[in-house]
Amino acid sequence: MSVTVRVPAKVNVQLAVGGARPDGFHDLANVFLAVGLYDEVTVEPADELTLTCTGPGSDQVPLDRTNLAARAAIALAERHGLGDPKVRIHIAKDIPVAGGMAGGSADAAGALVACDALWGTGASRAELLDICAELGSDVPFSLVGGAALGTGRGEKLQPLDVGGEFWWVFAAADGGLSTPAVYREFDRLSPEAPEPVAAPALLDALLTGDVERLAATVTNDLQPAALSLFPSLKETLDAGTAAGAVAALVSGSGPTTAFLAADEAAARGVADGLAASGTCRSVRVACSPAPGATVLSGN
Repeated sequence: MSVTVRVPAKVNVQLAVGGARPDGFHDLANVFLAVGLYDEVTVEPADELTLTCTGPGSDQVPLDRTNLAARAAIALAERHGLGDPKVRIHIAKDIPVAGGMAGGSADAAGALVACDALWGTGASRAELLDICAELGSDVPFSLVGGAALGTGRGEKLQPLDVGGEFWWVFAAADGGLSTPAVYREFDRLSPEAPEPVAAPALLDALLTGDVERLAATVTNDLQPAALSLFPSLKETLDAGTAAGAVAALVSGSGPTTAFLAADEAAARGVADGLAASGTCRSVRVACSPAPGATVLSGN
């Protein structure tokens, strides 16, 4: 028997970051949107825990127990007294790797849901979310999908209603950015960061499905730090704006850049312009919101 789960990428339409906490994390007001770029995670019984990965960037994905998907399987097995999880986890990547779009977090959520189905553990939604929060700040949203406001370090979720579709273009950079390094640079640049608060105008733009209002309110407090460490991202942001994007920002901690377009046709035009600009490695178009972790098959 095997179980396959599809999990979405995310974009942060607002990432408000507070000062560093004593535990090293930062309080956030993180408005997540799940977007229609997906990884698929398949699990099946095996003699021991093993991981395989295919797809773009798969050579950068760790295939040992440090992988969040492996850690998800281990955490669920421990909670239910199953010992070491005897399972093979295969990740089919389509979410950009190390791109600030929560691909690793998505894989963790996918493995968790898939193992729950494979083993028949019957874990409640609350238990799954609790394990997700232990694994990482973005993992709970990968499970839930749609749109949500994340507070705390991003793991405490409040679902948000979205009144329409939003079309995005994502440009993958040549090279990567370390999330801890970006936060360290944020701390250096913003030693007196205010308490993070979700912007009412942005939440209202999501609720009403108003692209222009959303474009006017998207923000990412980590963007200055990402640009400080990876200055050429500004060229990509400028190229997307020149190609017709109504908003341009670094996605999460980067280095992927995200461009909001007026509609699908405009998104295709932005993608063409970015592809021709020579400022990025690859370009993808996707619509939001998208569903969270979804079981596709079990046989």
